[in-house]
Amino acid sequence: MRASLLSLRAAVTGALSATLLLTLASASTEGTPSRTITRAVPSEEQAEGVGARVRRSIGRPELRNHDPFLMLDEFLVDKNGGFPDHPHRGFETVTYMLEGHFQHEDFAGHSGIIGPGDVQWMTAGRGIVHSEMPVFGDDEGGEKALTKAHGLQLWINLPKEHKMCDPQYQELLDTEIPRAEPQPGVVIKVIAGESHGVQSKVYTRTPTMFLDVTMEPHKVIEQRLPIDFTGFIYMLSGRTYLGDSDDSSHTTNNNEGQFVASSTNTNINNQGQFVGEAYHTLTFSDSNNGLQEILRIETKDERARFVFIAGRPLNEPIVQHGPFVMNTDEEIYETFFDFRNAVNGFERANQWRSTAGN
Repeated sequence: MRASLLSLRAAVTGALSATLLLTLASASTEGTPSRTITRAVPSEEQAEGVGARVRRSIGRPELRNHDPFLMLDEFLVDKNGGFPDHPHRGFETVTYMLEGHFQHEDFAGHSGIIGPGDVQWMTAGRGIVHSEMPVFGDDEGGEKALTKAHGLQLWINLPKEHKMCDPQYQELLDTEIPRAEPQPGVVIKVIAGESHGVQSKVYTRTPTMFLDVTMEPHKVIEQRLPIDFTGFIYMLSGRTYLGDSDDSSHTTNNNEGQFVASSTNTNINNQGQFVGEAYHTLTFSDSNNGLQEILRIETKDERARFVFIAGRPLNEPIVQHGPFVMNTDEEIYETFFDFRNAVNGFERANQWRSTAGN
C-alpha cells in the first residue's frame, strides 16, 4: 500500500502543491487584515454508530454543510462500541486518532490499525463498505489494553468530477506527519495543506488545510489561508483569542478590542470577554477585500489545543442521504439502487462482512 501511495502522491500533487504554495507565499503578513470569527457554536454529545458517543461540530443544524465540509465529529468509543459495516459514496473521510487505536476493514480487502496521532485519509469515491472498530488488546496489560478510542473524523465533499472515482487511501503514521514550530511553545502538526513553510504529504482532491495546533500560554501566531477558503477552528482544550487587537468590527470584544473565541458562549465577563471551555466550533469570516489573509491567534494564561480546518468551497449542489453525498436527487436514487443490488462500485457489498464489526 505504501508504494501505491507514493506513486499517487508523485503523480497528482505537483501542480496543486505549486499553486497552493504560490498563493500562500504571495504576500507578507505585515499589514494584512485578519479574518474574524462569525460565530461560536457548542458541540453537544450524542449517540452515533453502535455504543459510540460523538460531539458533532460541522453537520449539526447550525453548521450544516460548511462547504466543502460536510461533518466533523469528535468521537469516543469504549470496548462495547464502534462503527460496524456501513457504506459511503461521493466524499472523503479523514480519521485522526487522538488516543487509542482503531481497526479499519473494507470490502476490497484493505485493513489496518491506526493509533495515537495517525491519520487515515479515505476517498470513498464511487463506493466503499467498511467498518471502523476500536482495538483494546488483551486483558494482560498489553500495549492496546484498557485504552479508549478517541479521535476526530472529518467528511470532505468531493467535486462532481471526482465523486465516482475509484476508492483510495492515504495513511500516515504520527511520525510521518510534519510539524511547524514557528516559535518556542507552538507546535503545528500539518496534516493537510501548509503552515509556516511546512507542507503536508497528503494530496487533497478538494483543496484543504487541516492543522493540529498546540500553543503554550502567552503565544501569538498568524496563520495564512488562501483568500477563497472557508474555514473553522474546533477547540479541543484551553482558550484562544482571535483577530487583530485594534479591529473594531467584532461583535464581541474584550478590553483590548479582541474577539475572544473560546469553548462556551454562556458567559461574558465584566470586561466584555466571551469565555468558556472546550468543544466549540469557531467559523471564519469571508475574505476581506480579496486580499491574501491571515488569522491571528493568541493565548493568554492557559495552554490551548485546537484543529484549524479550511478549504475551497465547491459551490455545487449537495444532496445527502446518510452516508451518500451526491449532486442531485436522481444520483442519490441511483446510489441506493447500486448499493442494494451490489452494482456500479458496490459489487462486493452483499458477500462481505468485516471480522471486527460482526
